[in-house]
Amino acid sequence: MKTYQSFDEIEYDLNKLKLERQIAWEELKGVKHQFQEDIQPLNWVSSGLKFAGKYGIFVILKKLFRK
Repeated sequence: MKTYQSFDEIEYDLNKLKLERQIAWEELKGVKHQFQEDIQPLNWVSSGLKFAGKYGIFVILKKLFRK
């Protein structure tokens, strides 16, 4: 535990902790917004189409090289 020599040191640390808490809160808001965007159905469809496209290309190449 830190030992303080003056009230100014206490106020400085309290202000620092308050600012750190505000920064963390804003970061959580950003994460929440990003999460909401990630779970939207349109993003799921987009991800599914990307996967299907990659898999489809793989299957086509596999068939071409087998013959």
